[in-house]
Amino acid sequence: MSYTDKTLSCRDCGSSFVFTAGEQEFHAQKGFANTPGRCPQCRAARKASGGFGGDRRSGGPREMHTATCSACGKECQVPFVPSGEKPVYCSDCFQSQRGGGGGSRGGGYGGGGGSRQRSSRW
Repeated sequence: MSYTDKTLSCRDCGSSFVFTAGEQEFHAQKGFANTPGRCPQCRAARKASGGFGGDRRSGGPREMHTATCSACGKECQVPFVPSGEKPVYCSDCFQSQRGGGGGSRGGGYGGGGGSRQRSSRW
């Protein structure tokens, strides 16, 4: 497929920026479906401030919520509001569900012990 440079408008600051043919090809190779919505400067600022979600934009601590592990029944803390629709696991049970290897993510959530948790939906 042949790509041509596209001029896009940043959703944050409104400035125009070029989404080059090379960047489009890279996005296609990686399977990214969306075109960038932010200019390089706003993307860098967003990344530097903590990226996605609530208090992370201001660089503050992530809000944690109390949940009960679906496997062992232990109380745990998770970085999302549990909906009850999907199981939530403590870090020990989450690792067991994943096969215990930790995979490419580098181990448990936050690298900590049993007090910080993840849901199976991650």
